[in-house]
Order: sequence, then C-alpha cells, then structure tokens
Amino acid sequence: MASEGSANIQMQPEALGVLLDMSRRAREAGDHAVLSFMAVNDSHALAHYRQAAMWLADGAIHALSGVVQIEANAPYAQWLGHVCAALPGANGVPSLVEAHTLPEALGAEWGEWLPAFGLWIPFPDGVSGGWLFARDTQWGDIDIALLAEWMRIWHHAWSALGLRNPWSWRHWRKKTAGAAPAAAAPARPWWRRPRVLWSLAVALLLVFPVRLTVLAPGELVPAKPAVIRAPLEGVIGSFAVKPNQQVTAGQLLFSFDDAPLQARLEVSRQGLAGALAEYRQAAQLALSEEKSKSQLAMLTAKVEERQAEVDYLDGQLERSRVLAPQAGTVLMDDPSEWIGRPVAVGERIARVATPGDVEVEAWLPLGDAIPLDAGATATLYLNASPLAPVGARTRYVAHDALQRPDGGYAYRVRATLDGATGHRVGLKGTAKLAGGRVPLIYWVLRRPLAAIRQTIGY
Repeated sequence: MASEGSANIQMQPEALGVLLDMSRRAREAGDHAVLSFMAVNDSHALAHYRQAAMWLADGAIHALSGVVQIEANAPYAQWLGHVCAALPGANGVPSLVEAHTLPEALGAEWGEWLPAFGLWIPFPDGVSGGWLFARDTQWGDIDIALLAEWMRIWHHAWSALGLRNPWSWRHWRKKTAGAAPAAAAPARPWWRRPRVLWSLAVALLLVFPVRLTVLAPGELVPAKPAVIRAPLEGVIGSFAVKPNQQVTAGQLLFSFDDAPLQARLEVSRQGLAGALAEYRQAAQLALSEEKSKSQLAMLTAKVEERQAEVDYLDGQLERSRVLAPQAGTVLMDDPSEWIGRPVAVGERIARVATPGDVEVEAWLPLGDAIPLDAGATATLYLNASPLAPVGARTRYVAHDALQRPDGGYAYRVRATLDGATGHRVGLKGTAKLAGGRVPLIYWVLRRPLAAIRQTIGY
C-alpha cells in the first residue's frame, strides 16, 4: 500500500505542495496547541473527512475538529476516548476502522456518533497516541498515504517541542521500558548492569565522609582588652581621647565632673582643721585639768575620722581622672554620647586593645550547635573583604546560650587567629565552623531531619 501510495503522490504535485507547506508550518509551530489544531483541522487539505480527533495515551481526547474547547465529561468525548484506547498502535501503520471492527459495546454506538468509515493512524512511537478520521466514503490509498506521511512529519515537530506532560508516569514508564533492554543485557552479569553500578555509585557517594560545617555570624574582637569601667558614680565631664586613637600607658582617657567632689573635699578639710584645733586646745588644758585628759581619746578618734574622710575624697578625686592601664587602641562609642551622662560604678565605658591582639568571636545558633572540639578549624569571611578569609582555631565554646540583641539565643565561640592579620577590630562577617567528619547523607539531611523531629516529635 505504501509503495502504491508513494507512486500516486508523485502523480499529484498539488498534493505534494500542500504537504510541503504543512510541513513548513509544523516546523515553525511555537507550541503544542498549534500542532494539535493543525492535526485535526488542517489535515483536511490532504484528504477530505467529516470528523477528526487526536487522542493521547493518557486516556483523554486532546483535540477535535471544529471544536475550540473539549468538554471532557461529555458522552461523545468519553466514548471516543474508549474507542481510541481500543485501537491498535502499530508504530504509525494506518488501519481502517468500522463499527464491526470494534468491541461490541463500542461498535453499537458508532453510527450514533461518527460516519461509517474511519481511519486510525497511531503515532510512530506506537504508544503515546494517534489520529482518528471519519467520513462517509471509503478511504483511498492516496488519502491514507498522504495522511500517514503527514503524521510522521507532524510527530517529529511535536517531539521536537517536548512531551506534553514530561512528569506523566506513562512517560517515565516508557523511558524505563526503552532503556531496559540495554540496562539488562543478558550478556552482562547482574553486578555489571548500569542500574546496579549507578546505584552503587550513589550509595558510595552518600556515605562518603565530609567535614560537618555550620555558618554563624562572627566578627574580629580584641583577645585580651583592658576594660575601662567607671571607678565611681557620677557624671562624665570630658574626654581626652577619640575613638580608635592610639594611647600610651598612663595617658588620660576621660575625667568626671569633679565639682561635687571638690566641694565635699573642702568641707571635709574644714572639718579636719576644726577637729585638729579642738584636739590641740584639749591637749593644752590636759596639762592642768584632769577632765580634759579624758576627752583626748574622743577628740583623737574624731580627728582620725575627719582625716579618713579627707583621704577618701582625695582618692575619689584622683580616680575621677581615668588613665589608660596599657598602651593600645581606644575602642569606644562617640564621646559626645557620654559627656554629661550619669554612670554607675562598674559600668563599661571603653576598652584599650593591644595592636595585633585580635581573635574571632562567633555566635553559634541553637539549631547549629554541632560538637566543636578545642582547636577546630574556623574561617571568618569578612563582609568588607570576602576574598581574604581569616583562618583561626577554636579556643572555647560557651556551655550556656546567651541572648543576643536581636532577641535570639546563641553560644559564644572564641577562636585564636592562625597568624597576624591586617584587618581591624570590629569588622563583621560570616564564620564557618568545622566539626568532625560525617557521611554526606547526614550532612545533607541533618537540618531537615531535625525540623521533622521537632514537628512530629518522633
């Protein structure tokens, strides 16, 4: 039939021209909707028919001639789907269809829905669908040959656009069935089959040991800074240094407003002078009066009390001038925020850090609290210099979680630098903390498993 049809096609150049034009349009089609329309409507230019349908192997009629939108629950669409499913799919070989060639239940309704003579052309792959044409006259060899050739051209364009539903289980079943002969070649033993080899490779990859790492916010902080705290309760009067200024040991940092202390000291000195005068007077009288001798002990205690008060206020006045305990860099906020502000005893005001005495401080979130031994690798990627990471070794991890300014809780981690760094104190970034080695599958599923266990409680 095919050779005879090919010969007849050669004798009809107008039909061949139509076929070439439709082939060009199929190649230029941008989506499957255009190709579906061409299949059931434009095929009429090659062979006359009254009705046409396109059926896909998912069990539904995908396109009908003269119909814009198909009602899937309509009796005609459902009956037509059962008919197409019952027709043979012999890799694009056309077959004539009439009522008596169908199962009795389907053939009984043929005359109600379709003309007497039908033509079924399955897709060349033989499994994914086909076309059904119906008309009132017998099908000729020329018509069948033209439609069969048009089907092959159309199907190539359809496949080039991709499958209609790549996630269909039928698609994957077809892929699996197509690969089965090569994957299960009888000449190969089971342990050399690709499926087994790939499964073994995946299993080995999943158990491959990798370093368990977590990320945490980190920054460069002074390792052993001298913390400057308020030595007394009062109001800061002035600052003698600026933030990040280099200072020497004993250099003045800031001073308190000493006017109240000066006033109290002057009052105490006056009281001391009065107590001394009273003591000297009693001492002179004691030479002649016994009564004055008994008052000397009390007056001596009063003088010592006044002297202690003066010494204390002298010390407070001296402490009101805060000096740098060591040489280094002053780390503090804006001085204008402190001037005139009352502070309590022991309140931290500034720090003096020795140049080069820097380490990494990271805050490990509760959900990422992996075991970290002393000396574990830590790498700080600074926001200001991401291409120059800072290497360090973990010094300690806090046992108790502390509340951060953002309200969350985290464990403080301190790490000693591997070497000197040119980055300044205060730069922030992300610290990568490395623990022990674990299988790759554990590294991948650690957080999901933790979230699932927290959700379902198992």
